[in-house]
Amino acid sequence: MLEARYRTARALPLARTALPEGQRSGILIQPAVAEGRFSLRVRDPAAAAGGLPLDRPINTLAGDDRCWIARLGPDEWLIGTAEAEADHRAAAVAADLAGRAHALVDVSHRNVGIDVSGARAAVALNAGCPLDLGEAAFPAGSATRTLLGKAEIVLIRRPGDAPRYRVECWRSFATYVHGFLTEAALGAGPEGRVRPQ
Repeated sequence: MLEARYRTARALPLARTALPEGQRSGILIQPAVAEGRFSLRVRDPAAAAGGLPLDRPINTLAGDDRCWIARLGPDEWLIGTAEAEADHRAAAVAADLAGRAHALVDVSHRNVGIDVSGARAAVALNAGCPLDLGEAAFPAGSATRTLLGKAEIVLIRRPGDAPRYRVECWRSFATYVHGFLTEAALGAGPEGRVRPQ
């Protein structure tokens, strides 16, 4: 694997967008802080790598807000970690998978996260996402690939009492996805807010 000594500073695409403050229906939409993100592909994985579980069912999330892993397919995971810990996390995963055929790719500059939270967050998401986001079909701790409008996304539902979602999309779709969610929140009622980073 190519070694990087210094991480390139990332320009956050949504930080440059003037976002309207306004009345929304109990929905908070905000760009996620910069994180290190890795795409991991490995067949016949071990139970864990770099302290992250690989043996969870497909379409589930493990970890917390600081470091998480989403299993998206039988041999595919998306890993998110605090930016300051990204290099160490990648090295730990690679070390645990040494001798096993795998691909660990840094997609930190490709992916952008948008956090959507609040009692009516699923209403805004369902304006463009065809999934059933009800508790029985998409409970806390779920993660999957899907669409939002015309953009491919990874949708994550974080654990917790209040509904909290993470929309992961490619950087080139970030402005579109954020704008879509902002517009969708307009139709959800009168009490939320959109916060720029």
